[in-house]
Amino acid sequence: MQQSRKCLRFGVHGIRFPVPSSCPPLLRGLGFMIYAAYQAQADLMEPMRLMARLSRRMMDTGLNGFGDTPFLRTIAAGLEMVERAGLSHARPAFAIEAVEVGNRPVPVFEEVSLKTPFGSLLHFRKDIDQPQPRVLVVAPLSGHFATLLHGTVKTLLPDHDVYVTDWHNARDVPRAAGPFGFDDYVEHIITFLEAIGEGAHVLAVCQPCVQVLAAAAVMARDDNPAQPHSMTLMAGPVDTRINPTTVNELAISKPLAWFERNLIATVPAGFAGAGRRVYPGFVQVGAFMGMNLERHMKAHLDLYGHLAGGETEKAQASKAFYDEYFAVLDLAAEFYLETIRIVFQEHDLPRGVLTYRGDTLDFRAIRRTALLTVEGERDDICAVGQTVAAQDICSSLRPHRKRHHMQAGVGHYGVFSGRRWQSQVYPLVRSHILMASD
Repeated sequence: MQQSRKCLRFGVHGIRFPVPSSCPPLLRGLGFMIYAAYQAQADLMEPMRLMARLSRRMMDTGLNGFGDTPFLRTIAAGLEMVERAGLSHARPAFAIEAVEVGNRPVPVFEEVSLKTPFGSLLHFRKDIDQPQPRVLVVAPLSGHFATLLHGTVKTLLPDHDVYVTDWHNARDVPRAAGPFGFDDYVEHIITFLEAIGEGAHVLAVCQPCVQVLAAAAVMARDDNPAQPHSMTLMAGPVDTRINPTTVNELAISKPLAWFERNLIATVPAGFAGAGRRVYPGFVQVGAFMGMNLERHMKAHLDLYGHLAGGETEKAQASKAFYDEYFAVLDLAAEFYLETIRIVFQEHDLPRGVLTYRGDTLDFRAIRRTALLTVEGERDDICAVGQTVAAQDICSSLRPHRKRHHMQAGVGHYGVFSGRRWQSQVYPLVRSHILMASD
């Protein structure tokens, strides 16, 4: 009999974790053993990957003496596939060295403006005479590094002074640093905006739309001089009761204790964060693969074919995608579980009961921060209607300070990356920021 399967997904790149319903409860409850088993397997694979890497490099340097032949390319392609067979827990580089500003190339320098144990405020500095609007891009904390927004940042850079929330891998954060929960995320946004200074703008991609709204409400309540002049919320789960997707329905199909019992693991010895409870990034990427296994298998077969056939450009495009896709970070268990509860199960924000440090937030306090919400017509993670809900929540904003855009023909990722983001969505974001800068 074929096993029935269920899947849970969360966030911008959300949980996509298949769970066979017939799986024995004992096996499903051994979440604390997940990390140790994964790390043991990764350690066992490393010598094989190293051997493949060294063998391929010898072939690349021409030590084989036979030159470039189809047979040798096939062998080299196989070695490279073995070399790539694993995940990375190291943050990839943004690798944005220069952008065009005023029809001339301008160097870009990455600088850390502020650092905490859980995240850095990364500044993409450009040496130009004309000041540009300062924009804080709030990256999702959902299993991948902030570098996943490489395309978003690169599009913003010619016209803006860009900062990014560069979240750290929780497995590298010592337990002595304490917990990191929902409120801590909000506090980081506030602290980063204060570090950037008065007159900044904030742009949130998916999951942090809720936290950015909370930060804006706190700063407005406190009359904080650094409260942003504008906020852009892109494809975020502001109210997941609207047009619920499979993601939303499955997120409420299990009690919170199920998530904690089955998806939370403990970082093993050998890492700075040993003993910290986390939602492992490798669980998430494994779930990603499981949800679209045929597509990923075909992509890797195509990559092997490109490598063996000497199609360097096609191979490089695929490698670049999977280098980013397989670079994973762990989430602090507190943040993961609180986000599941607050955003997806109890809907605290749209019900008007969202709190920060114990105080219920009043979003009517937001009067000066102009609002732009953006949704994708085909978004199956944050459906149409879920992000625009922020327009009603920010009820004190005058109509001319609120704007919504629904981008036709795009899914979730198309809202903030790709051709339509660059040509159709970004011009609206740029105009929104410019108008709010006055």
